[in-house]
Amino acid sequence: MSLTTVSDIAAQLELSGAQAAEPLGLRVGPVSVCILCEGPLRDVLADYFKEATDVVADPDITVHVVEGQALDPAPAWQDWAREPGKTGRKDAIHDLTDGRLIHKRRTGVTFLQSTDLLVAFGPVTENANQVVNFVNTQVLNNRQRAGWEICHAAAVSKGGRTLAIAGLSGGGKSTSILRMMDIPGMSFMTNDRLLVQADGLGAQGLGIPKHPRINPGTILGNDRLHDMLSAQRKAELRAMPADDLWQLEEKYDLFISDIYGAGRITYAAPLTDFWVLNWQRDEEQVTMIEEVDLAARPDLLAAIMKSAGPFYQFPDGSFLRDTAAPDPEGYLAALRNVRVQEVTGRLDFDAIAYLGRELFDA
Repeated sequence: MSLTTVSDIAAQLELSGAQAAEPLGLRVGPVSVCILCEGPLRDVLADYFKEATDVVADPDITVHVVEGQALDPAPAWQDWAREPGKTGRKDAIHDLTDGRLIHKRRTGVTFLQSTDLLVAFGPVTENANQVVNFVNTQVLNNRQRAGWEICHAAAVSKGGRTLAIAGLSGGGKSTSILRMMDIPGMSFMTNDRLLVQADGLGAQGLGIPKHPRINPGTILGNDRLHDMLSAQRKAELRAMPADDLWQLEEKYDLFISDIYGAGRITYAAPLTDFWVLNWQRDEEQVTMIEEVDLAARPDLLAAIMKSAGPFYQFPDGSFLRDTAAPDPEGYLAALRNVRVQEVTGRLDFDAIAYLGRELFDA
């Protein structure tokens, strides 16, 4: 049997169990989502998305999640090129006439992306985080098709002011944004993906319901987070050389409400400030912040821009290619009314926390 259309894929998948399950409704700003999933995974997703849960009568997006199914014959997968600096095979695609299949090489989870049907299938229960990402990708796709830009940034908001923080991967944006959460009344918006659109004389920001995935160094550097690690693991990590600890890839999910209490998340707010981290661990100069013209700093703009990746489907139904690059002009237009500042000097999270308090207390 050929695999050329969405109908071909749907014919091989058994969706009735998911369709009979109690729908899980989410609302993220103006976007509504319905997740159809049965079994233990539904409870996992309901707990993960609890801050975004809402009654949804007529969803913008419906996502089916089914366990343990596969396509026969297997598609002729084509590897999706990774971003510069990243190695190994991660995603593969198989384009249909009216949709796309995306396959995770490491886990075997497969996704059907189309305008008519969205499905996650394969070993989804043991890879719940990839299902979470698939759901959030649909929110990103929905807003991008409406003209929003996707930024590689974290963000917090308080009292009509929203701060986004971007930087090179591993530059400390998650640690920085969590230090801002120590400010009373602060709300968490997003950890790694921020949507932005110009709005009159300002701009609007929209986060996604994705909890921070943080490294051990972030946990050790914040007293509030220490209980996320066992006493033995903390001792082991503290004995590591600083450079090894900084490079260690060992992720932990931080649930905002568990650490900071209920009511500390907001997904939509006016975006007022954007900081780009361009500091260095071995720099002797003190941490400084200075306003910049983003149009004159393509290096900083590159740290903000983020490719939509293999899941993005344009309004006309066509898909993004791995050779496509984000459009700088779109970002400059979206951020034209946002104050952008560059953080330079020594990497210092106490200093960034102080600067954050100054910003939000102004």
